[in-house]
Amino acid sequence: MRSDNTHQEGKPDAGRGSRRGPDGRGPGGRGRQGDGPRGRNQSEPAPASSDEVQGWLAGRLPASWFTSVPNVQIDRDEITIVGTLDLTDIPEGVDATAAAQGRITRFREETRDERIAIAQDLERRFERSVAWGAEAGKISALFTNQAIPAMTRLRQPERQVLDTLVDAGVARSRAEALAWCVKLVGQNQEEWITSLREALNSVEQVRKAGPK
Repeated sequence: MRSDNTHQEGKPDAGRGSRRGPDGRGPGGRGRQGDGPRGRNQSEPAPASSDEVQGWLAGRLPASWFTSVPNVQIDRDEITIVGTLDLTDIPEGVDATAAAQGRITRFREETRDERIAIAQDLERRFERSVAWGAEAGKISALFTNQAIPAMTRLRQPERQVLDTLVDAGVARSRAEALAWCVKLVGQNQEEWITSLREALNSVEQVRKAGPK
């Protein structure tokens, strides 16, 4: 998600990164803490494409929320929905950044209950937790998203790379250094990764068109 300012808040409206369920009133009842809807020792969630989720949202979201179809990002654990808010009614001459921040705050508070209900519907249908965000002008805010551990085994050369980043103060731990490396690859190889995703989406469409 691109913006000049991105703010992530730690108290989720929906999701399973903590022991709260999507309604914020206790365990979601599907999987262990941080394990996603099914739990890591169970089967992977059903495939879901951003087009499919966007289509579902087009019929489910109130028309007044966003100026266009929201951006949807999907992985095995989470669906992130970020919509663009209308600022055309903001008077000229006011601080544009402050106005955008205020509009995002208002949207978050006024739509909280309905977003929770939509998130619950999405979680049942697509077997993933849901994160919400909004953009207004040059400001982007992500209200909630999960930080999920990804276990891996590294040999000494790879560990030395991480330790160098830690020793240099770039990261505080190997885990943080690994996350930094992943983020850097995502930024520098965005075109290549996008091509991979598009190819995977094409494969999924062919699978869906095949015999049941």
